[in-house]
This record gives sequence, C-alpha cells and structure tokens, in this order.
Amino acid sequence: MTIESSKQESAGRIRLGMVGGGQGAFIGAVHRIAARIDGQFDLVAGALSSDPDRAKASAAELGLARDRSYGSFEEMAKAEAARPDGIEVVAIVTPNHMHAPAAKAFLEAGIHVICDKPMTISVEEAKDLVALVEKSGKLFVLTHNYTGYPMIRQARAMVAAGDLGDIRLVQAEYPQDWLTEAAERSGSKQAEWRTDPKRSGAGGAIGDIGTHAYNLAAFVSGLETDELLAQLSTFVEGRVLDDDVQILLRYKGGARGMLWASQVAVGNENGLKLRIYGSKGGLEWTQADPNYLWFTRFGEPKQLITRAGAGAGAAAARVSRVPSGHPEGYLEGFATIYAEAARAIRAARDGGEPDAEVIYPTVQDGLAGMQFIEAAVASSNAGNVWTKVG
Repeated sequence: MTIESSKQESAGRIRLGMVGGGQGAFIGAVHRIAARIDGQFDLVAGALSSDPDRAKASAAELGLARDRSYGSFEEMAKAEAARPDGIEVVAIVTPNHMHAPAAKAFLEAGIHVICDKPMTISVEEAKDLVALVEKSGKLFVLTHNYTGYPMIRQARAMVAAGDLGDIRLVQAEYPQDWLTEAAERSGSKQAEWRTDPKRSGAGGAIGDIGTHAYNLAAFVSGLETDELLAQLSTFVEGRVLDDDVQILLRYKGGARGMLWASQVAVGNENGLKLRIYGSKGGLEWTQADPNYLWFTRFGEPKQLITRAGAGAGAAAARVSRVPSGHPEGYLEGFATIYAEAARAIRAARDGGEPDAEVIYPTVQDGLAGMQFIEAAVASSNAGNVWTKVG
C-alpha cells in the first residue's frame, strides 16, 4: 500500500505540536516540511524556544495562535492535554539534553512523541524513557530519517529474504567536513551545542552522525552488536568532544563490521554510505545518490536497482511518492517517518495497531543508540579495547 493511499485510512489531520525548532534552528524546519509533505499533520502549538521573545516571534512567523505559543514545554504539555482540541503528538527538536525531559512531560500528559536523535544524553535516561513509554502506552517515534528512504527499505527486504545469504560484513561510513575548523567559536549555533558535552552528551560526531550510520547498518542487516573496539579522536584544538570516530564491530552470529564517522573529513558534505556483504551477494548504497541500490550476486555482473523502477519491490514502492526517474531524497525520507507515525497514530485512535508493514525507529532503537555511544566512549577511553554493547 502506498503512502498516498494510506491518507484515506482515517479522516482528519493529526494535531501536531513542536518543542524547539524556532528561529535559527535547522532541524525544526526540516521536521515541519516533512510533516506537511503527505498532508497528514497540522502544526497547531509550540514551545519553539527557551527564549520567550524568540518563541513568540517564531510562533507568529508560523501562524500559530497566540494562546498556543508557550514559554516552556512543561506549560505546553499541561495546557494541551487539558484542551479538547489539544495536540495528539509532539515533535521534539531541541538540543540533545532536552529530549528526555520534554518527552517525559508529554508522555505523562498522554501525548504521543516524535523525537529527534540521539534519544537522550545517557543510557540511564534512555532506560527510564523506555520504561515510561511502556507504562504510558503512547507511541514514541525516533527520527532516524535515513530508514525512510525507499532503497533502504528495498535493501532491508532483500537481506530479510536471504538474497545476500548469510551476512558476513557490514561497512557504514558518514563523513562530513563542516567542523574542520572551530565553528563553535565563530558564532555557529549548530556547532556550539553539538560540541558542548552538557547539551550534546558524551559523544560529539559519534552522537550526531555516528548513531545514524550505526542505526542504518542495524536496520538493513537485522544484526545485533555484541562488542566493539573504538577510537574516538578530537583533531580541532580546544574541542572537548570527538570529531572523528573509527570503530570495529563484532555482531552476534559472527558477522563483522566497520564504522567511520567524521566531521573533519575535508571534501565530504554528507557522505553516508552503507555496504553489506553476505555469502551469496552484496549491496551498496550511498545517500548522495539515494534512488539507486547496487546489488551483486556472486559470480554475476553488478545490477542497478532503481527506486520505482525495474527490480524494486513492494517495500520500496509503498514509500515512494513520484514516478521513476524523478529524485526523492532527504526531505522525503524524513516525511516517510512522519507518514509511518501518522498511520500508527490513526490506528491508536481506534485502540488498534498499525499494519505490520508500518516501520519506524522506536524507543528501543533510541536505547540501542545510547548503548552504542556509551560502549564506544568507554572503549576509546580505555585505550581502544573490545567492549560489550548493552
């Protein structure tokens, strides 16, 4: 079933609120665009900044009613839960250290949560959030947006169908170069909080982009990590957190992996890549060319599978929006997560569960990401030693 046809499953747009994402914020605008693409959400309320003046100005720009622009997420959760037309779900797009407190407030108010990654700044916070989600019965959707790309869904389906045979090797990399110099000391708001352990957590590049690569590898391969050996480096003088990450992975069942994430790799803008090799074949995908997936059966020529084209199956088709030959990318991948969340929320309206084909990152994926960061930091600090994950 396509995303377009899923719009007809339940009438009425979903009332959405947002915490963070005000003026000067990058990811908040991305979430708002993603929520609008399939026409399934209406943004009706927000606590858009910790600065009251900026929050009001941001709300006015977005056309929010004045009485639904809040000075804090605590005020917003309480007020919206009491309204007959209150929000059904909130998007949390703040710096990392505010994810858990905001999620807790809305879950306790009986409101579903869509949260940016990484989920929290510690494993302890993540475990508390897992327990709260289970207790509340509310949905928790983590926006690992790359899992929404059609060809990533295609790759996942091929691995699950055994097209690659037994998985042997997983290689994930995510290089960028925007922190090659000390941007955090030259007025970059995005760099400031990402390099501050009080707001970002124990990981720098590993938390910001390393968790994306790690989550994508797990999503496609279906493998669970047993242990890792990590080297976290900080190349920019005076920077506290890591800006380059190199990790070896041992998966349960015997597969091996390598992960590289860097924000000081000059010449790379957003170079997320994934390669998976099994006993029968291999897959290669790159985010810079997301509508193509290369598949090779052992002993046969390399095959190009295109989104909505020859070779693509139902898993890719149901999250594709436009005909073959037209590019779909970052915003549409993000929108897929929102569309999947919408289907789950509509099912929850009726006290049910969404169809089995509905897939989105959950609170358990958030916990796995934090356990990955914790193990990698511990391994690196101990002198690059093998460390159990989880």
